[in-house]
Amino acid sequence: VVIGILAAIGYPSYISYVQRGNRAAAQQLMLDIASRQQQHLLDARAYTATLGGAPTAATPSLNISQQGWDCTTTTTKCSNNYYDIAMSTVSAGPPPTYTITATAKAQQLSDGNLTLTDTGTKTPAAKW
Repeated sequence: VVIGILAAIGYPSYISYVQRGNRAAAQQLMLDIASRQQQHLLDARAYTATLGGAPTAATPSLNISQQGWDCTTTTTKCSNNYYDIAMSTVSAGPPPTYTITATAKAQQLSDGNLTLTDTGTKTPAAKW
């Protein structure tokens, strides 16, 4: 009975802890992408939607590489078991804009999606 009570209390707390850790990893990658986008804007006067892969003159890239994330299979998004992170850019400015979206999957679905824009707007605010 005691083990059952402890499991009933401890397991939901553990799941919540794991979700917060996975969310923090996605947020860290999103902030890294945003930082590299600002550097790219200074160099090229535009944002790029290409996250992974080596940059070339024809295809500028942020060359994102982070442990636990696959950014090379497709150059337009980074994925792990819990989130797909993609970016959309709008060059029909001025000024150019971008939106980074982390789409939850698997056990993160109940936690929801995350968004970060070029102006620093983070949604949902309660998750940041």
